[in-house]
Amino acid sequence: MPGPLRRVTGSRSDETVTFGDLSRGAYCPRQLYHARKEDDREPPPDATDRIELAFRYPSLLDASDRELREAPIDVEPDAFRRNLARLRTRDDWDELASPSRTRVLLSGKDCRGIAHKIVGDPGVPTIVSPGTPPDQGTWNHHRVRAVAAAKALSWEQTRQVSTSFVEYPAHGVVRTVELTTRAKAAYRSALRAVRAIDGPPPRANDARCEGCEYSQACGTRTRSLRSLLGI
Repeated sequence: MPGPLRRVTGSRSDETVTFGDLSRGAYCPRQLYHARKEDDREPPPDATDRIELAFRYPSLLDASDRELREAPIDVEPDAFRRNLARLRTRDDWDELASPSRTRVLLSGKDCRGIAHKIVGDPGVPTIVSPGTPPDQGTWNHHRVRAVAAAKALSWEQTRQVSTSFVEYPAHGVVRTVELTTRAKAAYRSALRAVRAIDGPPPRANDARCEGCEYSQACGTRTRSLRSLLGI
């Protein structure tokens, strides 16, 4: 087991970035630029409702089909129960289902933000997403946010935290993020990009623009799949 970390001499960076800004910047720096400009960085109510599912796993396991259909889940009740049943076989199920530490503010050397849960002892940080997971692993911007949480917890507790979790409670899925060389490189790249924003970054003009709340202000021209295929 790794020994305790030694902090690098010096104080925290003056450009401490929030987990939310880092994640949005990893997804689309221009979207972050507009969110900062409009001071609009709070999650919408439907996203908050989905995040709350991560704190209701035990009751959702026993919920009826009707109750689950009224909940903000993205899969059919039977599939959702199967996913939760798989989660229940994990060694850390008790802490995932009934965490003793929730919504913990972490302040690291470069980033700060909320870990929705700290699971186990000495603890692994969990980030909860209201969205849909990829077939394998996590989306890059979620992975970057999870790495930020692990590094902030490492800084606070002066110990190595090499793992974090991303929960997708609307699907009953939890994914593990290992702090690999590649994952940490993506985190550093996102951190540099966010700190460098002092004007509108280049437009994305790709699938990320579809449904983006800032597409009109951004000036992107989105095209349907039919038009892209020339249909």
